[in-house]
Amino acid sequence: MKIFVTGASGFVGNAFVRECAKRHQITAMSRSPASDEKIKAAGATPVRCSLDDVTAEHMRGADAVMHCAAHVEEWGKWSDFWRFNVDGTKRMLVEAKKAGVKRFVHIGTEAALFYGQNMRNVDETYPLAFKSPFPYSRTKAFAEKAVREANDPAHAFETIVVRPRFVWGPGDETLLPVLRRMAGEGQFAWIGGGHNKTSTTYIGNLVYAMELALTKGKSGEAYFVLDGPPVEFRDMVTRMTRAAGFSLPDKELPGWLVRAVAFASEKAWRILPLPGRPPVTRFAANIMCRDCILVDAKARAEMGYSPPFTVDAGLKALAEGGA
Repeated sequence: MKIFVTGASGFVGNAFVRECAKRHQITAMSRSPASDEKIKAAGATPVRCSLDDVTAEHMRGADAVMHCAAHVEEWGKWSDFWRFNVDGTKRMLVEAKKAGVKRFVHIGTEAALFYGQNMRNVDETYPLAFKSPFPYSRTKAFAEKAVREANDPAHAFETIVVRPRFVWGPGDETLLPVLRRMAGEGQFAWIGGGHNKTSTTYIGNLVYAMELALTKGKSGEAYFVLDGPPVEFRDMVTRMTRAAGFSLPDKELPGWLVRAVAFASEKAWRILPLPGRPPVTRFAANIMCRDCILVDAKARAEMGYSPPFTVDAGLKALAEGGA
């Protein structure tokens, strides 16, 4: 199969390319010489374009699109989140259909349902958070809506959404490096004790689900893909950091206090405005201490999803590969 990938220099997209280039012919969106080299090293052919200017010609000949690119930040301008996550996704959909792409796989997120609440035993019937106060959550909700509404099997264009939660494993360039820095600078504390429950998705299990989604699952649908039963957030993060070769302090802060500080900080940074970013954002203060227990029965039934990696196997790979 010929696949066009966006976000191929990021954690998820690059992992997909490295694994699936063994079986598929892959071209990938690239915005810089550095991305060119990373994409080539993973086994794909870079195509110079971006979410702002991608056209059908960039995707010509592709059977499928794997759309991993997104503006994944805790802080920034609303316009940037909308430009990349919503307008960029809509442009990809329009141009992919023009190019004759048959299936468009969108990497979604449980954050598209999140507005600050606990989520327990949530499946795909749970509503998207179109009014979330968090830019990432709101724009990912609108992006997913656009993807699912673009599904048009009558004209040979199918769309599908894969939703992981708490993606982790070797190659992580976001969570573990930040935790390592915070621990080293004495800035880390468990919000609310860290005893909240969370579902997780090991990168190997996600890549497996992404490849399944190229041919499996019902078009126009969304699917949670998980490692298995939920775990305690603190226990999971502790095991991850230990595997990566460092530890976190036992310091704790009340959730209400961190959320209040985050709210006040964001207000100050926007009104004054102040340089850089707030010490803590509302998104981080909320998502780090809320339950997020998801159900992946739909993916197991309709996609034939069965995670090939256990959490223990993932932790072993993390310890061997580093982060």
